[in-house]
Amino acid sequence: MTVFLRASFCFGAALFLTDCAHRSAPESSAASSKAPALPAPDPRFKVERYSAVVGWPEGKRPTAPEGFEVTRYADGLRNPRWTYVLPNGDVLVAEASSEFKSEQDKEEAIESGKVRSQNLGHSANRITLLRDADHDGTPEVREVFLEGVKQPLGMLLLGDRFYVAGTDGVWRYPYTAGETSLQAPGKAQGEQLLELPAGGYNNHWTRNLLANADGTKLYVSVGSASNVAEHGLKEEERRANILEFNPDGTGERIYASGLRNPVGMGWAPGTRTLWTAVNERDDLGEDLVPDYLTHVEDGGFYGWPYAYFGANEDPRMAGKRPDLVAKTRVPDVALGAHTASLGLAFYEAQAFPEKYRGGAFIGQHGSWNRSELSGYKVVFVPFKDVKPSGPPEDFLTGFIANAAQAQVHGRPVGVTVLPDGALLVADDASNTLWKVAAKR
Repeated sequence: MTVFLRASFCFGAALFLTDCAHRSAPESSAASSKAPALPAPDPRFKVERYSAVVGWPEGKRPTAPEGFEVTRYADGLRNPRWTYVLPNGDVLVAEASSEFKSEQDKEEAIESGKVRSQNLGHSANRITLLRDADHDGTPEVREVFLEGVKQPLGMLLLGDRFYVAGTDGVWRYPYTAGETSLQAPGKAQGEQLLELPAGGYNNHWTRNLLANADGTKLYVSVGSASNVAEHGLKEEERRANILEFNPDGTGERIYASGLRNPVGMGWAPGTRTLWTAVNERDDLGEDLVPDYLTHVEDGGFYGWPYAYFGANEDPRMAGKRPDLVAKTRVPDVALGAHTASLGLAFYEAQAFPEKYRGGAFIGQHGSWNRSELSGYKVVFVPFKDVKPSGPPEDFLTGFIANAAQAQVHGRPVGVTVLPDGALLVADDASNTLWKVAAKR
């Protein structure tokens, strides 16, 4: 049975948040964290500087800190954006990308410099399984695990059911431990549990998935359809949110809203506190608005489209919702403006040095709305007592080939901790997975 569910009265962004959240944000929410000093907004700011992907020369690879080694785990993929590790150690790779409405739209984007890869515009719509049974660091098995879900990203195994979030919905399939395909002859077909609003501004087509500790609730992230609701609020229904629902697709509600494009999600180790990495808005300035890492409160409102980083009103939305501006929560950690901070993985393994344990790795896909490239790296945020204890620090760099010419070797996105404690980084622009391990 296919279940299509829409929230009956809770719509996207923050349109009706105060009426529909199960638990409203505390009155002191706008002062819950210390906001960084921010420059004045400039709504006339218009900068487009897209990077050109030149690939990785033979023998060249990203740079990790002293004491780590970087190896090529897999290549020859097609826009590998996200990864997920099954209990038996198999690595699943979601291969998906932006799509264009027509070939003409694609050619115009390439001509303008917004797209530098012919691969983009035709999403693979595929999940590939990689198996390294002999644990030598190189998968010897590569199989198509699943095809047909539109622009898949988030993946989740819950019991004997495999969930995948595509841009237009959440699907569920029966799964048997060790199998390499969900579409083998004779297998039961998947079912769509949840219908989601598809498409979106730039790359806001991505939908991530997460379950709580006991598997009774699932969470899906849905980015906004626009930069700052410039096409009206109707198209933002159920968007710029993290939605909560039951494993059978029922019970959908808005868990948190005003999150322009939350992609990476994770639970702080040893807690029930949800965290997310969020892409903030464009066209307000060279250093506005910072992307951020934040813990997510049930019923919390994080500003989009009316405010940012606390009660800083967006001048393009001036006077429209002062009540929501006042309720905007301050995120925990600023990650830099226009960095496209997407991937998020808490480090719960023991292989890395002590300083990394319990902290968060964040994949930054890189800027386009900035005169100088920003992002294009993986950063690390240290945690102590399950709270951020310092500013972001560079962890995996070297993706920028020539800053003056805006050339990059690749663009990191998803980050995942492997069973051996190494970090797996998806570089979708170079079609490569990089493995970062501590030297022994």
